[in-house]
Amino acid sequence: MPSLFRSLLYLYPAAYRQQYGEEMMDVLLEVKSEQRRKGPMTLAVTYFREAGGLLQGALQEHTRKVLFHQGFPNFSSRRLTMRSEFRFPKSTVTLMTIILLALALTIDKAKSIQASVPPQDTYVGPIQTEHFTIVGTFLIVFASACVLGAILWAVLFLMNRSGMQRLSQLNPSAGSRPEGLS
Repeated sequence: MPSLFRSLLYLYPAAYRQQYGEEMMDVLLEVKSEQRRKGPMTLAVTYFREAGGLLQGALQEHTRKVLFHQGFPNFSSRRLTMRSEFRFPKSTVTLMTIILLALALTIDKAKSIQASVPPQDTYVGPIQTEHFTIVGTFLIVFASACVLGAILWAVLFLMNRSGMQRLSQLNPSAGSRPEGLS
């Protein structure tokens, strides 16, 4: 079966095969060795599944290559297909849209609740500010990180200069060592 898998890899575009071919073959052989321990029926199902996946992947890559060269956006039929062009799954956009809609509905519901509560005539007084705020904490942490980074940079800079100074005094042909080197 590895020879079948290897021949199915030739259905992929050459550039894709050169970039990912060896890794794909390694993964296929690893899956085969894991499934072999589970029995012959599981191994046969794995062979059919992986062969189908290779055929589908080759078709998708050729389609993507043709459409990409014609200026179409890069869409895939699989929900969670990760490409190097994307930093997150495409389904994240859908999830973010749902969350935004839920947030808008929540704000609308809060406004309707606020409108339904009758106003009270009792004086509440001014609202006291919190002493602990996220902005102040963030600024303190950021300033501390900047100061720590500057101190570490200065220490490394001084260590580098002192080491370079000693190395610049080193004359290997003279056979003598500069002061401070043992």
